[in-house]
Amino acid sequence: MRDELIRGLGLFLQSSAWSLSLVGNVFFLYRMWTRFVQMRRGWFWRAVLYVTLGITSVTIIWIGDHNFLYAMPAFFLMGLLCSRGKLLGRATVTMIFFSLIMSVNATLDTYLEDLDRCNLLRSLMRPVFYGGFYLAIRNKLPKNPPELSPRLWKLVLTLVAMPLCSLIAVVLLTSHRYESLEVNAVGLNQGLVILPVTLLTSFMLLAAILVLEDHERLEQANHMAQLREVYYQNLRQQEIQVRRLRHDLNNHLAVLQGLLAAGDQEKTLQYLKRISDSEALQTTQHYCDNEIANVVLAAKMDKLGREGLRADIAVSLPQNLPVADVDLCALLGNALDNAIEGSLGAPEGKITVRCKAEKGLFMLQVRNPVGGPVQTDLSTTKKDKSIHGFGIPGMREIVERYHGTLDAGIRNGQFELLACLPTEPVPDMPSPYADTK
Repeated sequence: MRDELIRGLGLFLQSSAWSLSLVGNVFFLYRMWTRFVQMRRGWFWRAVLYVTLGITSVTIIWIGDHNFLYAMPAFFLMGLLCSRGKLLGRATVTMIFFSLIMSVNATLDTYLEDLDRCNLLRSLMRPVFYGGFYLAIRNKLPKNPPELSPRLWKLVLTLVAMPLCSLIAVVLLTSHRYESLEVNAVGLNQGLVILPVTLLTSFMLLAAILVLEDHERLEQANHMAQLREVYYQNLRQQEIQVRRLRHDLNNHLAVLQGLLAAGDQEKTLQYLKRISDSEALQTTQHYCDNEIANVVLAAKMDKLGREGLRADIAVSLPQNLPVADVDLCALLGNALDNAIEGSLGAPEGKITVRCKAEKGLFMLQVRNPVGGPVQTDLSTTKKDKSIHGFGIPGMREIVERYHGTLDAGIRNGQFELLACLPTEPVPDMPSPYADTK
């Protein structure tokens, strides 16, 4: 009877520790996961991610255990299915979390096995590890998933492959540990070095993503500052020219009076035309009350003029718009870049832009003639996509982050882009409006 009570108490403690570990692991891992990857909408996908993180985090993995091989594809598949956004970013974060979880499991289950036959300590240590990771980076975690360029995501993905391959090597390549004491000893010795390094590297890669996002945000801010500088330099130059014109106005009037007194009407008209064509009277167009929209449109109109294209622009945006400056700049700038690129070679080079914010919606419509082949994925046709317009897929990612819609295609012989964003947060969804400047 006593043995049965002890056995029952042991089973109760094991199940309690396992349950506590499962709940704690999911709590911390989910909170970190959703700060790096945007989840699909709906409770179903959240439940799938809960189960995936929970089962993976409590899976027992030893050095030389084949369970690692079975868990890897399932985790990758579930991680990609539960998330949305850039595939490169989702794949990268999924690989980092898998390396992080497996290195914790393999370390605890391999080296604490002899000290913890009932699996109590190993179960309780798991949430301690993940809780420590979460607390270490909690203050640095972004409110919304990081947005990196494809170039930076590829860089991080390449770096992630290193700890993952090391983890695969130390766990799987010693699969004959039970057949040879030498292989077992080598595997254990390698694991003492590789597993902690893999664990630390996975943690540092998550921190590196945040650092790279800050770096990219600074680059975007610098780009905006350069656009503003060009815009205000043009305004300053025009102000100087207007002052100069005003200073010389008496001289111009004297010349015109002399020409009129001499009855030379042709020279008078030529002189008036020369004055009207002066740069001092070619003022910078004021499109709307929003400074960022004015800066971007003024810069793109200059580019459009150099390409010999015409524009029909009607923009009505308020000074304060609940869309991040960098996102507004990217949407307007890349829509016009793609329109200019698509119009080259067309017989009628006219681009139509309509943009307004009213009744809770931000709407952008750009139409341009088709001057050449259109990519099937609607991406830019330029070779260096990191510098030039990133095409419709990149713009769609921005629009979806604001829970909006984007439609693009050829209609009535013209290419048309239509983007709609709600200017108020969507209930029960992560809001990108928390930090828009």
